[in-house]
Amino acid sequence: MPVALLETDSCEFPAVEQADDAIGGLLAVGGDLSVERLKRAYSSGIFPWFGEGDPVLWWSPPQRCIIVPEQFHCSRSLYKKARKGGFYLRYNSCFEVVVSNCARRGTVTRNQDSTWILPAMRRAYQALHHSGIAHSVELWYDQQLVAGLYGVQVGALFCGESMYSDIRDGSKLLLYYFCQALSRAGFSTLDCQISNPHLLSLGATTETRQQFIERLFTASQLHRAWPPQAEADNLAL
Repeated sequence: MPVALLETDSCEFPAVEQADDAIGGLLAVGGDLSVERLKRAYSSGIFPWFGEGDPVLWWSPPQRCIIVPEQFHCSRSLYKKARKGGFYLRYNSCFEVVVSNCARRGTVTRNQDSTWILPAMRRAYQALHHSGIAHSVELWYDQQLVAGLYGVQVGALFCGESMYSDIRDGSKLLLYYFCQALSRAGFSTLDCQISNPHLLSLGATTETRQQFIERLFTASQLHRAWPPQAEADNLAL
């Protein structure tokens, strides 16, 4: 089935079952990155991903990588580092900085470099942040930002878009604290989109597109406040 060409005057997407799995789940081409379209995309299990010079490409991969917060795998060495203390999470205190750092320093959430975080994408997620559903998760140490993640909330599910780290094991520590927070707040899933060895080593699993869509639908019916925990609780282990 040919990939759908989106119209600019409609935010409708084709059914995700029409994605071309031979090329990783490409569903549609074109349209724009408006807040309304992005909200529709994420609530349907679709996300944008394209490089410089390409049109907007929309994806729904046949295998989806997720972390169930309670199933995060914390190695003994990581737990020992977390127990030393000094690390804490903040949310949305410097969203623009986190996105910029992901764009400049590379991402550990997808199997390629960060060139896909183009200026148009950055502006789009800024707008989505101002609309109240795109958030940053920030790992701080000694009053310095050392790692960050940004993504989109859909009910009890958080769709991670990109993550970076400036210190060794920073991304692991961020996910460790964040999964604890998500679990306590009743979030069901951290969507990682595409699997890689780093995520799988932390307890991520994959499920079929249909399984993920069912999970997303259930999560979207649940209201979960943001942020998922008070900052004062960040050091609870």
